[in-house]
Amino acid sequence: MPATAFIDPQGHNRAAIAAVLQQVVEQILDYSTGAGNHVPLPAVKDFDFGGIPAQPTAIAPLLSSLGDLMAQSMNPAHPGYMGHMDPLPSTASIVGDWVAAALNNNMLSVEMSPALSRLEPLLLAELAQMFGLGERAGGLLVSGGSLANLQALTVARNVKLDCLRQGLAGGPPPVILASEMAHTSIQKAAMVLGLGLEGVVLVPTNTQAQMDAAALTETIQGAIARGQRPFAVVATAGTTVTGNIDPLPAIARIAQAYGLWFHVDAAYGGAIAFSPEHRHRLAGIEQADSVTFNPQKWLYVTKTCASVLFRNLDLLQSHFRVSAPYMNSEADWVNLGELSVQGTRHGDVLKLWLTLQHLGKAGCAELIEASYALTDHFVAQVRQRHYLELASDPEMNLVCFRGCPAELPPDQWDAWNVDLQKYLLSQHQTFLSVPGLRGQRWLKAVLLNPFTTTAQVSELFLAIDQYAGRAAG
Repeated sequence: MPATAFIDPQGHNRAAIAAVLQQVVEQILDYSTGAGNHVPLPAVKDFDFGGIPAQPTAIAPLLSSLGDLMAQSMNPAHPGYMGHMDPLPSTASIVGDWVAAALNNNMLSVEMSPALSRLEPLLLAELAQMFGLGERAGGLLVSGGSLANLQALTVARNVKLDCLRQGLAGGPPPVILASEMAHTSIQKAAMVLGLGLEGVVLVPTNTQAQMDAAALTETIQGAIARGQRPFAVVATAGTTVTGNIDPLPAIARIAQAYGLWFHVDAAYGGAIAFSPEHRHRLAGIEQADSVTFNPQKWLYVTKTCASVLFRNLDLLQSHFRVSAPYMNSEADWVNLGELSVQGTRHGDVLKLWLTLQHLGKAGCAELIEASYALTDHFVAQVRQRHYLELASDPEMNLVCFRGCPAELPPDQWDAWNVDLQKYLLSQHQTFLSVPGLRGQRWLKAVLLNPFTTTAQVSELFLAIDQYAGRAAG
């Protein structure tokens, strides 16, 4: 057994452990402070798994291998990384993640995480208040937005269909209404809930990639006419491809009129609540029965850090909770694992709490507003070029656009955009993704990195001009 296999609780191997951790700190610092000099999305050139060794391996070569893995990993800290909703991590969340790993508490119960199981409900209740969900609101942290949506829709099903104990038994097939631009996790949730993929009825969108409220009413009525039973509607605040926000007030009114659970998937866009200048864009979210919000995105907390919030947290007690008889209970604090899809969880609340304490509401607002300013500059650059078009008017810091070069027939535009994406990555260290939308390939930029500048965006568009000119020639 290696002498550094564990940290001796009596401190007998402290010096050896300190040497290991100090070397890792140096590796992290070398990588992170040099991230701007590495490509945003490196190719994996040399990956030798090697298998599990029969005998222990010295720590030094392992740390060397760790460096090789880091060098071939996605690099969201690079100012040219714009392809997805992946931020560089806040310093406080790195520290929080490391401390949580060292503590190794289990968020299943208060007994197994006495401090963190008290911190999480207090912090989540405050976040719920920021969305205007009311005094009875609160929530849970989960490992990703997909689990948050699943948790919310499970509670919605149990409440609206009264199937906590006996499950789905007979009656009209239940369905969920969601925009055709909704995240695929909604369909996954329907599959897990026993509704099948067809248990999500997709609602058409308008030209701005937002759910069409009039079409929602027609879709609900159509589902009822077909013998289905709508029980929930999911609105999106920040679609993955275009970054648009569904008309939340109108959807809330329709949900109320038909007695539907109103869930808002604000996994990305929920961070706007921290910005006094832009939080009006989330008007209507305060009427939601549940909200998904992922601080791991626009609040820069290390993965994973996602949350599901409920207007009435007591519904988790009455329509979801399964008590664990092997756990002690507290009079004033609930065992969070009894309320969550997950039992054992990492102590993610620590890195979230540290980040919010370190940045404060003002710091979070500054980050959101800086992203919007950079987005305005980016959009202006697109609109100045006749050969580029926007998929929609951006409502967040996400811009979906494409080239439509007049010298090429439209059936060649997809290839032009895909080649442009490769050109920008290889020649200008800028990574844009190429999502599919409306049967076409588009370019997507997420202006998330606080170290990305307007000058860099201007240079990006000069590079696009160069590619367009070269392609035309």
